[in-house]
Amino acid sequence: MAPASAIARLSFRSARVQTGSFALFFALVALVNVEGYRHSYPTPASRLAFVHSFADNKAVRLFYGVPHDLTSVGGYAAWRIGGFMCIFAGLWGALAAVRALRTEEDSGRQELVLAAPVSRSDAFLARAAAVALSAAVLWLGTFLGLVAGRLPAVGSAFLALATVSPAFVFAGVGALASQLAPTRRVALELSSGALGIALLIRVVADTSSTLGWMRWLSPLGWAEELRAFADTRPLVLLLPALATVALFALAGRIATRRDVGVGLLAVSDTATADLRLLGSPTAQTLRSERGSLIGWLVGIGFFAFVIGSLSGAISSTNVPANLQRQLQKVGGASITSPAGALGLYFLFFILAIALFGCSQIAAARREEADEELETLLALPVGRLNWFGGRLLLASAAMAMLALAAAVFAWAGAAASGAGVSLPRLVGAGANCLPASLLFLGIGALAFGLLPRASAGIAYGLVSLAFVWELFGALLGAPGWTLGLSPFHHVGLVPSQPFRAAAAAIMLAIGAAAALLGGAAFRRRDLAAG
Repeated sequence: MAPASAIARLSFRSARVQTGSFALFFALVALVNVEGYRHSYPTPASRLAFVHSFADNKAVRLFYGVPHDLTSVGGYAAWRIGGFMCIFAGLWGALAAVRALRTEEDSGRQELVLAAPVSRSDAFLARAAAVALSAAVLWLGTFLGLVAGRLPAVGSAFLALATVSPAFVFAGVGALASQLAPTRRVALELSSGALGIALLIRVVADTSSTLGWMRWLSPLGWAEELRAFADTRPLVLLLPALATVALFALAGRIATRRDVGVGLLAVSDTATADLRLLGSPTAQTLRSERGSLIGWLVGIGFFAFVIGSLSGAISSTNVPANLQRQLQKVGGASITSPAGALGLYFLFFILAIALFGCSQIAAARREEADEELETLLALPVGRLNWFGGRLLLASAAMAMLALAAAVFAWAGAAASGAGVSLPRLVGAGANCLPASLLFLGIGALAFGLLPRASAGIAYGLVSLAFVWELFGALLGAPGWTLGLSPFHHVGLVPSQPFRAAAAAIMLAIGAAAALLGGAAFRRRDLAAG
């Protein structure tokens, strides 16, 4: 068992940046939501007003599901955190399993492992155990965030388990997809498709008055039916537990019988070679990242349409005065008009686009760690050509995401009669770019100086800056400390004017950081994984 134990430890360590970033994100989201609710709705009357305003709003249910108790801090946390973060937990589970299993085969490392005195079943179980341990870290981060928000430990433990339960199920989905798919990319597409179907089923169940039973068909619906802090149903945990065991058992059975490097899905060996987007390093990067970009476009477009639809349902008559005062602390936000609500919502799109930039830094690092970059640079390709092309492509993709957010938010607002014009929302989309590109530049600098830690640095800075802007503002932190976050210097367009001076400074800092990162990358040795 010593070789299997070593494989498990190595697999766990190789995913520590991704796991740690998600765990920190879950902890901060849990803490901010609990404290935000406590400060925004301190009295029973204010909480009842909140229930009357939002409990039956179907647009809100698209995000968070059906609430079961919005009059208590725990019940609100179960709805707001458990209903939304379980989607990210499912995404993490699929990514973690595909990384631990299919990526190892595509890189050729699995063949080296099996050449040692270790069986296929032991190797599979070792990597599955590493994924389970990483999921436990995700649970721990969520639990610590809830406890830090002064919720009871037992209830926090159960809510954290409900929130991350889809991570285990979709890790099983990713493990099975890794056996079916011939490549990592196809495995990710299959896993993402399964997550999308599960989300669609839950959305239909949560927004329909007659199809609520469909919630039992989705792992995301199971997480909702656990009902932490409100009529708790621990027996429902049997569903994700049994599904996880069944998926991993089936995946393990297939893994011990198929050839390494292939999947059960047939692949044609006689098809004409697809040479599109192979004419330059930048084009090749677009080819390798286009699936990810399409996924981000679909996700941002969907949520932009939802928040656009939701903006028309918010006014001064259905938003408690105390909540209005609390939100005023976040950049002077006012959600009592459609433009004000969209201005605040677009702060979250800045976060999403910045995280996409971080994913591009992580992709660059992965290409270097897997020694693909070493092969590429053996050709007549300069380091700065590759590095600059990646950053330009990432910047163009971020602009596409910002435009998608603007257009789909306008479509949702128009559908709900909110009356916010397309040019104003295109301005809100453009307003997402200065801060996002600043974080991209900082990530590029980290890649040049500290390649192994670059993804963690990029994700960590974005998460901390965003959470500090929200959490610090709500708690009344000194202005100079809030000013440390780039999010604090963003005008909430379209309800506020664009802050041109702050945007120019952020773009200049981001460009300077990217140039320094390129200079450092040009001189340093390549660092394998």
